[in-house]
Amino acid sequence: MKEIDINTWNRKQHFHHFNRLKDPYFAITIPFNVTKAYRFSKENNVSFFGVYLHDCMKAMNAVENLRYRIKGEKVVDYEVINASTTILRKDKTFGFSFIDFNENLDLFLQNLSEEKKRIENSNELFPPKNGLDCIHCSAMPWINFTGHKEPVSDEKESIPKLSFAKVIEQDNELLMNVSIGVNHALVDGYHLSLFAEAFQSNLNKKMNK
Repeated sequence: MKEIDINTWNRKQHFHHFNRLKDPYFAITIPFNVTKAYRFSKENNVSFFGVYLHDCMKAMNAVENLRYRIKGEKVVDYEVINASTTILRKDKTFGFSFIDFNENLDLFLQNLSEEKKRIENSNELFPPKNGLDCIHCSAMPWINFTGHKEPVSDEKESIPKLSFAKVIEQDNELLMNVSIGVNHALVDGYHLSLFAEAFQSNLNKKMNK
């Protein structure tokens, strides 16, 4: 983790402007082609959710501004961003997870599996490990939404929030809408375009294991 010198930051004015707003958050919904990622998961008998979440996390870690967090009066850059996703239980309640990111897909899927087992065998809402070095995300594979809003607390938040929609088939391709909400004090539309480009590129780079 390293601190950003706000006084020399080229976004100093942008940060102070949006950080003073009552609602500094904005969100967009982006369609992604998940055809190759889905086929890869089925051919290799691994979790489709785990595969595209890993691709998402690689893209998240590749865009510097998406690693920025507001910590007190400071802005810090976390070197590694992890995944905190909701995991559904059999009784249709859910628990929050904390999945350590790893560039290696197999190790990431193992971390996901361990968190899934922990939540399935617990009624706790929050994970024992938590922090700002993550994203908050959820999958809603039952609904093909084109817009989405996440809840926010009374405190200033800086963790990106994502939601993954139902996969639909169109012209023999599989498409999935993804909503991402961010704090405009740290992130602009340009940074989300970098994320979208990297995420789609990761989804496309799929070869059999």
